[in-house]
Amino acid sequence: MNKADIISRVHETVGGTKADAERSVESVIETIITTLTAGDEVSIAGLGIFEAKMRAARTGRNPRTGESIQIPAMRVPKFRAAKALKDAVKGV
Repeated sequence: MNKADIISRVHETVGGTKADAERSVESVIETIITTLTAGDEVSIAGLGIFEAKMRAARTGRNPRTGESIQIPAMRVPKFRAAKALKDAVKGV
C-alpha cells in the first residue's frame, strides 16, 4: 500500500472529494514531520509513537575504497509500535 492507496481509502471512508482526502492525508504527514523537526514526539493511540532520536557520531567505511570516514552525529526518526498494532500483526 502506498500514499495513493491511503488517499483512496480515506476518500471511500469519509466521502467528499478525492482532493479533500489528499489534503487530509498530506496534512497528517506534514504535522508529523513538523512535530518531529521541532524535537517533539507524536503519539497515536493504537498505532504507536513517532520520535526523533540522536544517533551518535561514528566511524564508517566507504564500500568502494575501504577508506575509513567519520559519520557525524544526527537526528533520525524512530517509530515504536503500540501493543495493539503488534497484537494485530501477530495474529495474521
